[in-house]
Amino acid sequence: MTDERSSEHASVLSVDARHVWHPYTQHHTWPPPLDAVRTEGAYIHTRDGRRIFDGISSWWVTLHGHGQPEIAHAIAEQARTMEQVIFTTFTHEPAALLARDLCAVLPSGLFRIFFSDDGSTAVEAGIKMAMQYHANRGTPRTQIVAIDHAYHGDTFGAMSVSARSVFTNPFASHLFHTHHLPSPHEGDTVSALTTLLDTTAHDIAAIIVEPLVMGSGGMIVYDESILRAIRDLSRARGVLLIADEVLTGFGRTGPLFACERAGISPDILCMSKGITGGFLPMGATAATDEIFDAFLSDDRRRTLFHGHSYTANPIACAAARASLALLNETSATRRATIEATHRTQLARLASHPLVRTPRVLGTIAAFDLANGNDYLNPIGRQLADFALAHDILLRPLGSVVYILPPYCSTADELQTVYSVIEQFLATQ
Repeated sequence: MTDERSSEHASVLSVDARHVWHPYTQHHTWPPPLDAVRTEGAYIHTRDGRRIFDGISSWWVTLHGHGQPEIAHAIAEQARTMEQVIFTTFTHEPAALLARDLCAVLPSGLFRIFFSDDGSTAVEAGIKMAMQYHANRGTPRTQIVAIDHAYHGDTFGAMSVSARSVFTNPFASHLFHTHHLPSPHEGDTVSALTTLLDTTAHDIAAIIVEPLVMGSGGMIVYDESILRAIRDLSRARGVLLIADEVLTGFGRTGPLFACERAGISPDILCMSKGITGGFLPMGATAATDEIFDAFLSDDRRRTLFHGHSYTANPIACAAARASLALLNETSATRRATIEATHRTQLARLASHPLVRTPRVLGTIAAFDLANGNDYLNPIGRQLADFALAHDILLRPLGSVVYILPPYCSTADELQTVYSVIEQFLATQ
């Protein structure tokens, strides 16, 4: 590193250390962050000249690859025309066309899009829609059903329908009551839901699920038949189904949405993360016309009183439309290559005595380390540090290791990731 670059690097880290509070970071014990200066394709470039492979799509948001030119161009063009406008008195072309484009590819029956800021806010909107839908129809229902090990976000409603864990425990007394079903990998989710609905269906507004992959709870993959059974039970009892596709949406499990893979359509579907290709924050909640119609009234009290200052930001909408257009046959081929590479490489790792429950769904690969399933298990941090020393970004969920790369990643790049993991396992 040159003296000038070294000075700039030191300055950035000094300012960061004095003023910045990073998410999910124990500042007392963790080393200083890396100083990123540029991203391109599947790589993050640092000020000191390193080129780091982004094995987790920068928290699952970078869909096609960093710096995708089509999205960058769409953002620049929109910024020159209209950067922001209030989305109550006004509408605008980027939002209207994005809503149309989303409805064209979403599971059937979802024709209304409510825009927000991120995954948590998309879930918050979905929960409020579900509860108020029943209230507006004169049949109030206030209970929500969720699944053990679920994670739906960090705002209070989203935490309430998430698992009680290290994420939520400090706030437990302020979270609303939620019925929790056993996770598919630990119990009979469907039987538990059947029993619950037999006694309390009249009080339950909705069940919220992460379809097919439960992300932060440990990349738990479950069978499509379970999701179909949940859909059938909820429909039969007049309970709304909320699908949290914040992680799984936009091709992560193969098809554009995990619900599509299972052949079901929810009543409400929450989106974020990859919606803009990783360029800008945005959330969206899709709903059926039946739900939307329950809010139409001469009585203003039946309005959905929910919104965000940057709802349907035109620049974010333009980015999302450009990203959606890139989910074409070429993208599908790349996703299939990633899945095939995952399966081949995981099969090699599976014989290691520490590797348990290897699993692949679309572009998501994961396995457990035998040291125990605990988010605070230090082995995850040890692997992350080892990988980073080899210029690969991984961020295990405790003892759960996952690889979730941008769609531009090649088989050779993924083989390198697995090789580094194999080297780490050899040290244990």
